Amino acid sequence: MRDLPIPVVVGGCASYDAALHLMRTGAAGVLVGVGPGNACTSRGVLGIGVPQATAVADAKGARMRHLDETGVYCHVIADGGMSTGGDIAKAIACGADAVMIGSPPPPRSRRPGGATTGAWPRSTPRRLRRSGTGGARGTLEEILVGPARENDGRLNLCGALRTSMATCGYETVKEFQKAEVMIAPALQTEGKELQRAQGIGMGRAG
Repeated sequence: MRDLPIPVVVGGCASYDAALHLMRTGAAGVLVGVGPGNACTSRGVLGIGVPQATAVADAKGARMRHLDETGVYCHVIADGGMSTGGDIAKAIACGADAVMIGSPPPPRSRRPGGATTGAWPRSTPRRLRRSGTGGARGTLEEILVGPARENDGRLNLCGALRTSMATCGYETVKEFQKAEVMIAPALQTEGKELQRAQGIGMGRAG
């Protein structure tokens, strides 16, 4: 890859060793994630998958070693399971430079250029493939920069990331990548009784 005239991004890795190997072969960026995506069949078919936060953190470690060895910075892209602003913020805090999203974008008729997301894996029968993995939540502009009509975290993704960074006291993505991260499962349910009772926001079923 190092000899190619254009930057190459490769993916499908979820471990320190795999990420480091791809970086050493000259990849400009690595897509990190196996199993967490909505359309991914690896966990169900093969029984293989790695928690996304762990995979990104391991790739971040590989990036640091590769940078020390070569002076070349390789971008880490979290690929899989990204659908809310909180998902994106956590991926960046774990060390990702960017994220790959497949579910949130609207159908191609509402997307510039009519491009598709490419979210469905090749193993999926062609007759089942479609644009994205869920119904349209809003226009591309609403999904990325708002305004958000719902408080479930699936609209205004960029605004959510900025607010998360500001709340934690970070001004840039590079600084946010150094944030302290901890496991707190209760954050998913704590204080959500009223939302669940009303079936709104993050308390909505499904």
